[in-house]
Amino acid sequence: MVQAPTKPLTLAAFLELPETKPASEFADGKVTQKPMPKGKHSRLQTKLSNVLNDFLEPQKTGLAFTELRCSVGGAAIVPDIVVLSSSQIPRDEDGDIADIVAIAPSLTIEILSPQQSQTRVIKKVSHCLTYGTQLGWLIDPSERTVLVFRPDQAVEILEAPTARLAMPDVLDAFELTVETLFGWLQV
Repeated sequence: MVQAPTKPLTLAAFLELPETKPASEFADGKVTQKPMPKGKHSRLQTKLSNVLNDFLEPQKTGLAFTELRCSVGGAAIVPDIVVLSSSQIPRDEDGDIADIVAIAPSLTIEILSPQQSQTRVIKKVSHCLTYGTQLGWLIDPSERTVLVFRPDQAVEILEAPTARLAMPDVLDAFELTVETLFGWLQV
């Protein structure tokens, strides 16, 4: 028996699928599920998003979001953290934060989990940069290293404790060192 080929899944069809936990993502016509975060990942994600919001919210210049689905360039990805400037934050008809984000964030942050494919994560960061993200970070807790990605530039590898992470425009006055970032793992 010959089976008719199935139609490739589209972004619109993917967005109609039920949500999964952990989140599923769509890129290159394929659906993949994010790995379940582990302790170091979860701690860095929570602390970093809180610190970023403590800086951004009082100034009303932007917000940091965890696990926010961003649909850009035919893909629907869910970075660990994104930062949107105030002008990027989509709003619904009531002026509330909209549920659908169809814009590349100013900053996309991925935190590598054990057994997670570094290549897959780098592809997600690169996709965001292609569609307008200013800066991407890949945080590797096991190596105590941060890879900084910029459009059309070589990757910067930060591992010295005093190294400062590059910031997008919305965070230009914010400072964070490698030592401070990984110091949050000490509880």
